[in-house]
Amino acid sequence: MLSLARNLNATRAIIHAGTSANFFCRRPALVLCVNPNRKRSGKRYNVPPSAEFVARVSGIPTMAKLPYQETADGLDAAFIGVPIDTGTSNRPGARFGPRQIRVESALLRSYNSGTRAAPYESLMVADIGDVNVNVYDLKDTCKRIRDAYRTILATGCIPLTMGGDHTIAYPILQAVAERHGPVGLVHVDAHADTSDVVLGEKIGHGTPFRRCVEEGLLDCKRVVQIGLRGTGYSADSYEWSRAQGFRVVQVEECWFKSLSPLMAEVRAQMGSGPVYLSFDIDALDPGFAPGTGTPEIAGLTPIQGVEIIRGCRGLNLVGCDLVEVSPPYDTTGNTALTGANLLFEMLSLRSLTPPLLIPDP
Repeated sequence: MLSLARNLNATRAIIHAGTSANFFCRRPALVLCVNPNRKRSGKRYNVPPSAEFVARVSGIPTMAKLPYQETADGLDAAFIGVPIDTGTSNRPGARFGPRQIRVESALLRSYNSGTRAAPYESLMVADIGDVNVNVYDLKDTCKRIRDAYRTILATGCIPLTMGGDHTIAYPILQAVAERHGPVGLVHVDAHADTSDVVLGEKIGHGTPFRRCVEEGLLDCKRVVQIGLRGTGYSADSYEWSRAQGFRVVQVEECWFKSLSPLMAEVRAQMGSGPVYLSFDIDALDPGFAPGTGTPEIAGLTPIQGVEIIRGCRGLNLVGCDLVEVSPPYDTTGNTALTGANLLFEMLSLRSLTPPLLIPDP
């Protein structure tokens, strides 16, 4: 992991005992060291400093201004960056996604006003930096990602990943499936990412889920792809997905409606088994999120994106990612800010106090 800032190490030392059998389980804190200079920090969990007391523009950026630590040891959840765009087929720049998401995440606050979720009241969370990728060799980068996630998952920590292009889902899911077996997948994207070979290469951001199926990493009856759209290389670009048993929800099925009823069906489809959530920012319409490499018109709205994530409440999530933020194509920073908020929604899913208020469809 890339060391971001040693002076941002956690201001409280907590020794954990036992392991977590359930997603984001609370672990007992045995020792507490409180820094009196840090506002609202007299708790056993890492709580970001409030902008009421510490200016957002100050300090070295970490995700949500959380403490940085070098490993996932003792954490229930961790934000981690995978800064690559070596697998992109169109506009590059996603290697800068994790950095910009961290910068924009300074606007996040500690509580989810919409759901009343308070993740920092029940979860030990930190930013553990970035995977040390090889920007010259995509296959080597995939190996580095897989090895890093094996180490993270071995601690019982749930990774919340900032991409990076969508290639990263393949090695991450290799590590996830090693630990949990074949997993269900909630895949939110403009593209199916199930191509076989592109320009003679089998690994890239358009192929990860084809590779995952070939290697038995996915429980194909528990895969849903939401928001697919755009021009294609054939009349039915999603025929292969359907043939594997995936549920395909094209964007036309999402227009002008709430997606809460859809997510009730998705929860029934996923059942109680392990599930991975992969959210490509290009699922959103480029009017809302222009900073991405392969934009497609007529996409989902940010409201629908939030509905999808909140609709995953109760699933046995074993990991999440937010990928394909390319800051050079959005100088306002709003795409990265949207990504930061969606990652906070992911973290909020299993906050233990109080329960989330998900409306019935």
